[in-house]
Amino acid sequence: MIRWEYSEGATPIDQDEAEGLIPDHIQTSRDLDEWEQRNIIVAIAWLEKTRPTEILNEAFFKELHRRMFNRVWRWAGTFRQTDKNIGGPWYQIAPRLKNLCEDTLLWIKNRTDPEDEIAVRFHHRLVQIHPFPNGNGRHARLLADLLLENVLDRPKFTWGGGKLTDPGEARKRYIAALKAADNHDSQPLLAFARS
Repeated sequence: MIRWEYSEGATPIDQDEAEGLIPDHIQTSRDLDEWEQRNIIVAIAWLEKTRPTEILNEAFFKELHRRMFNRVWRWAGTFRQTDKNIGGPWYQIAPRLKNLCEDTLLWIKNRTDPEDEIAVRFHHRLVQIHPFPNGNGRHARLLADLLLENVLDRPKFTWGGGKLTDPGEARKRYIAALKAADNHDSQPLLAFARS
């Protein structure tokens, strides 16, 4: 039995989702974070090799999540089937993602805002949708970085320079910035992303 410990703002894992854990030796949340990070490194290597630009679609979102977590979770790359403490009803995930992708393409085409603001707004909305059972923040940050580097030709964000899965000052600042964005103030999230 895993001893789940959640950082502030983390989404709890349901029992059914927990049964999808692949490694059988994991005992703590820290062990889980370590295995997930190893898997994410493999996904980043794939991204660096392929340098995808057609990233604003449901198929790519799922494929990236699968590559980030497929050695840890059987449900990697599959949308959540339950409601969470964030994200709205699970059955609205696909239409909300479609709207996000269409909106983002429109922002880019019409140059509505500077590139960093477009990427921050995209990241925030993706976190709000919360399409997967776990890993949504890491997935949204990686997608925002891909949007910047591969589509908008800008350097990726530094995301506060800390490990955001660990409780600490960087995570507190990140969560506070997300909450400000929830209230239509994206400036703290923009500042955090480039800090």
